[in-house]
Amino acid sequence: MTQIEQTKIERASATYADLARLFLRMSVSSFGGPAAHLAMGMDEIVVRRQWLTREDYLDLMAAVNLIPGPNSTEVMIHTGYIMKGIPGAILAGACFIVPSLVITIALTALVVAGGSLTVVESIFWGLKPVIVAIVAVAGVRLIPGALKSRALILLAVAAVITLVVLNLQELVVILGAGVIYALIQLALRGGVGGAAALIGAAFQSASQNLNRFAEPIAQAAAALTVPTAWDLFWYFLKIGSILFGSGYVLFAYVQQDLVETFRWLTAQQLLDAIAIGQFTPGPVFTAAGSMGYMTAGLPGALAAAFGIFLPSFFFVIVSAPYIPRMRQSRVLSAFLDGLNAAVVAAIGVVVVELAGSALRPYSGGLEANLPISVIGVLLIAASLVAVLRFKINATWMLIVGGIVGLVVGAVR
Repeated sequence: MTQIEQTKIERASATYADLARLFLRMSVSSFGGPAAHLAMGMDEIVVRRQWLTREDYLDLMAAVNLIPGPNSTEVMIHTGYIMKGIPGAILAGACFIVPSLVITIALTALVVAGGSLTVVESIFWGLKPVIVAIVAVAGVRLIPGALKSRALILLAVAAVITLVVLNLQELVVILGAGVIYALIQLALRGGVGGAAALIGAAFQSASQNLNRFAEPIAQAAAALTVPTAWDLFWYFLKIGSILFGSGYVLFAYVQQDLVETFRWLTAQQLLDAIAIGQFTPGPVFTAAGSMGYMTAGLPGALAAAFGIFLPSFFFVIVSAPYIPRMRQSRVLSAFLDGLNAAVVAAIGVVVVELAGSALRPYSGGLEANLPISVIGVLLIAASLVAVLRFKINATWMLIVGGIVGLVVGAVR
């Protein structure tokens, strides 16, 4: 069976209703940020529905690091594209984004009106241990496809050391691993000089073009004191077009721009938006909608969200046809292999970091005086057994975690 024939079968195995049901549900249940979203996507798309192979899913996870925008959201858009072409990409992306955005705007309205996020915080406390288990399972399942040789294992170990010791951004380490492995393969064939020059020229050109695009918008925005919805759309369109990596990188951008330079938000408003972005399920980039609401009400929220997500649809639809071809090139295939090894390393680091946060006792709760949460440990263990041994859908474990969080938060 050829690759084209297999792709046709995979597309025929998912209807538009199937795509809508899955990504609507993931939008309201995928808490914990990009790593958790990708882990849930692995469970739903690869393990349960078998729409993609592990290798295909890994390639998507690696390839989205090459384009701007929120990585986990772009993987979902890519999945829709593979299943049903451009309409499928738009449907999958919209279903993954919109419900989460609605929840984000509703919580922002609550905060602006003087409400409290205590209940949401309790729920999220119970979700964190389950998320740790989901991410860990995803990392384990990706290992066979990513670490296929001793060289890739060593590259993954080096990526872990670099992430932990040097504290470099994930994007830098992942792209660096891809470039290094591609150059190693080229060096074995005597073409390393040309490859290095080509990669350097590409990065220089991209940097120059992005600066030309960003500077006029930034200068115009700095002159505004009360932005309109249209102003917010153009600002977040720029951010969505140049921001690489996870949604958490977004907060570094807006801290400098919206708080310090433009003064559209106060520092406290930004902190509230970050908290809401972390509490709510779905893409972290929906925090842009929260910032837009705080700045210009509901029109501002919709404009900011539309602006920041629009480039993702464009870049995915443009790049998607070329991802299978990358595997046909030895150099680009090696580049993807290096990216995949670093992705698995990054997931391992994320699991450790998430575990440190997830196992903190709930403030003021039954375990307040303990150094580590026993309830959190039990939730992680139960989730691992449920997902690995009994193949229980991760969504059910998230519901259990949320209920446990509510109970713990209510008992003082």
